[in-house]
Amino acid sequence: QVQLVESGGGLVQAGGSLRLSCAASGSIFSIDIMGWYRQAPGKQRELVATITSASTTYADSVKGRFTISRDNAKNTVSLQMNSLKPGDTAVYYCYLMGRQRLGVQFDTWGQGTQVTVSS
Repeated sequence: QVQLVESGGGLVQAGGSLRLSCAASGSIFSIDIMGWYRQAPGKQRELVATITSASTTYADSVKGRFTISRDNAKNTVSLQMNSLKPGDTAVYYCYLMGRQRLGVQFDTWGQGTQVTVSS
């Protein structure tokens, strides 16, 4: 079973920064994509950023402010969030899609970490 553990969430004032990290553990042969999604109360879960071996993708609302990165050796993905806005307030979820040793594809989600931007 693959587990994703997130850290770095919290409360910050508008204009501030936070860095979210997500560490994956378990039976992972390869990782195809990792990313971050977020969900505000009463809203649909939405894509924030994803990263593969070749590319990154960002929601328009965070382009220029957020940066996603990964460390393949550690099976971690991070999200550097700068110039935070109250509209960024949400529960942020780490996502991983990969393959087990026999080529079986799987995906999994972290438990979520709260990001609250005041003012």
